[in-house]
Amino acid sequence: MQQRVTLQDIREAAERIRPYIRRTPILREKNMDGIVNCQMYLKPEMLQVIGAFKLRGATNKFLSLTPEEQKKGIITSSSGNHGQACAYLGQMFGVPVTVVVPHDTPSLKVNNARAMGAEVILWDLDYDARWAKIHELVAEHGYNIIHPFEDSAVMAGQGTIALEVLENLSDLDTIVVPIGGGGLISGISTFVKESGSKARVIGVQATACAAYYTSRKNGSPTEVSGGSTVADGLACHRPGNLPYPIIEKYVDDIVVVGEEEILEAVRIVADKAKLIGEPSACVGIAALMTGLIKTRPDEKVCTVLTSGNWGIEKIGRILKGETVEGITRVQDCTNNR
Repeated sequence: MQQRVTLQDIREAAERIRPYIRRTPILREKNMDGIVNCQMYLKPEMLQVIGAFKLRGATNKFLSLTPEEQKKGIITSSSGNHGQACAYLGQMFGVPVTVVVPHDTPSLKVNNARAMGAEVILWDLDYDARWAKIHELVAEHGYNIIHPFEDSAVMAGQGTIALEVLENLSDLDTIVVPIGGGGLISGISTFVKESGSKARVIGVQATACAAYYTSRKNGSPTEVSGGSTVADGLACHRPGNLPYPIIEKYVDDIVVVGEEEILEAVRIVADKAKLIGEPSACVGIAALMTGLIKTRPDEKVCTVLTSGNWGIEKIGRILKGETVEGITRVQDCTNNR
């Protein structure tokens, strides 16, 4: 496995995945400017084919396999959007897909993956236990692993978001990206910095589960105990081996936001942009509206809205201002970013 992702990798990924993904728009949201103290642009990846950016990385990895490897099928562990992306690939290319998920995964996400033909195995809540199961199945069936973030081809696919943003907004000042496992921001920050753009790259985590933020403060990879958060897609308790050095090299700052701020950001995105983002997708807006990311009124800022695959009834409760409980994961970095 390559130990890094390059600018050329991302450009090649963009060409490779072009027929299979949507090039999501860059939306200028002037009515949000006063709330976030900048010129607000949104990259709405909830408009992606499966409702999340994850299809980019998973598709690039799958298409990087040989035809023989593809026929053997793919396997992953994900309790959310990455698993659905792999299931969609299986349906599209007619190959077997297995997704190993925590046994408390929301039924919506399990049912979505099964509806696309994937075999979903409900397994332990513990991250390491699930990956032990995956390696057991790989040894038995010869499946190919598509890891949510510990893979340079996956990171390159996610980095195509930055390519699209900068092609449309070459004078961008700042791009704000949610961080879970770290694959998304690794790809985005690599493209931004290696392309010669002067834009800042700012990562955002939920306060309850902030492994990369804590690691940066400590100066070394640090595992955190983590707590309950509505931003379940960001529930990562330790930095990824491949993303961590990339993030330390290219990401200008990492900030954390609390639960109430995240919920308010979901409401703002729905009210002002008319988009339904799951809480994990809206942490960048939360960081901007609370001033944790310092901006100027004339600064061009793009926030990546990563996904919208939450139960509509829970989104409805958020929009009505009702209480929505978060979830706790044990050493889980497989959900989302």
